[in-house]
Amino acid sequence: MRWIWIDRFVEFESGVRAVALKNVSLAEEHLHDHFPGFPIMPPSLMIEGMAQTAGILVGEARRFQEKVILAKVKRAVFHHLVLPGETIRYDASIEQISDAAASTTGRILVGQRLVGEVDLVFSHIDQNISGREFPAENFVFTSAFMSLLETFRQHSAERIPL
Repeated sequence: MRWIWIDRFVEFESGVRAVALKNVSLAEEHLHDHFPGFPIMPPSLMIEGMAQTAGILVGEARRFQEKVILAKVKRAVFHHLVLPGETIRYDASIEQISDAAASTTGRILVGQRLVGEVDLVFSHIDQNISGREFPAENFVFTSAFMSLLETFRQHSAERIPL
């Protein structure tokens, strides 16, 4: 099973910036398990949501020719809690990209309120210098992740308001 921590993209500028949304629902079990009696969205899962948003942005910039994995959390600062019923907005931008890696900056918002800032480094593992072999199939960008981007593209082409 693969957990997806974003619901949809609302903006996507190839090689530059992506914005994704995540609706936080009390129906999600992890909200009850994290702090029993005080359901909040765990910051660690918001880091993963940002990693998924930024990782798809980085992968798409290279036409999904490489396996992109999270290599490092450079910075993660959280200013506010996120409660059930709120919608998280992940705003990711590519800071730098090369054959071997990419770095991104990200802001997490609920409405206009800045919830957190997450800066990440991704590795293009097919370009690793260790010579280690990885499976030929792209196990990172599965059909579930690819459908998020495809849904955005379909909505944009049809000019349906998001």
